[in-house]
Amino acid sequence: MNDTRKLTIALAGAASIVLAASACSSQGGKQETAAGGADTPELTIAMITHEVPGDSFWDKVRSGAEAAAEKSNVTLDYSSDPEATKQATLIQTAIDKKVDGIAVTLAKPEALKGAITKANEAGIPVVGLNAGLDHWEEAGLTEYFGTDETVAGEAFGERLNEVGAEKTLCVIHEQGHVALETRCSSLAKTFDGDSETLYVDGASMPDVKSSITSKLQEDKDVDYVATLGAPYAMGALDAVENARSEAKVATFDTSKNLIGAIEDGLVEWAVDQQPYLQGYLAVDGLWLYNVNGNVSGGGKPVLTGPSFIDKSNIDDIKVFAEKGTR
Repeated sequence: MNDTRKLTIALAGAASIVLAASACSSQGGKQETAAGGADTPELTIAMITHEVPGDSFWDKVRSGAEAAAEKSNVTLDYSSDPEATKQATLIQTAIDKKVDGIAVTLAKPEALKGAITKANEAGIPVVGLNAGLDHWEEAGLTEYFGTDETVAGEAFGERLNEVGAEKTLCVIHEQGHVALETRCSSLAKTFDGDSETLYVDGASMPDVKSSITSKLQEDKDVDYVATLGAPYAMGALDAVENARSEAKVATFDTSKNLIGAIEDGLVEWAVDQQPYLQGYLAVDGLWLYNVNGNVSGGGKPVLTGPSFIDKSNIDDIKVFAEKGTR
């Protein structure tokens, strides 16, 4: 059975994707009538993420959110901070603005529960995306849009077995991030070889490169480096070269540069979670809830992945990567 079939996951509450260019301002979305002239309520939706500056992953999340906002006459108020306590403050700011809905990422759910409770008490619907699959219900969210990190990590480990890997270095770029921790622990669960976790400072690419380089110089048995984000995969390629290591690089998540690296055979594969779709569905889900009381997923998360991207399907993905949507 090929990898794509192994990772086929039904998407509950599927919504149509609008692959259109969106506004390039901090406030995305139309201010007048929606496309096609249909009259729709003017809503304001806040999206608050744990984006680390410089991580291109979030450009795709935001692009999807802006496309959904543009389509539905929504003003999108996007903000981010990698520190969980500051994310909680941003949620409170959105509550004070009396927005019509809030979309959040639960990288560190405990720090956000209090703010989410306040939003619920204010009658503001809150949905989750990207991080927090195992915590969204207890946190009080209405819906969740994202990948299953356990399935993704386990599939990664099985893929390592298939290629004959013996020792893998799993690089976590944000310590305490529940989704990232799950990826590495799930990888280790199914991988038959040795797996070691390396924590690096994802906000500093020089630190990422130097930390991986040092580890590869110290441990010549590492034959695969597993990174948890596209920019870190590109940094790992430099580290492998600097360490004069024979280790190969595979990763979670994609970017335009990463797609090119797969095409050129520099990176073995990427596990895709469709961040554009996550941003789109989060805004669309809040719009549907506001205008028609709809809730997607039937009490379950709406899954956007995982799936493998490698040389076998890179041509199908490349066209969308060039548009900045994959």
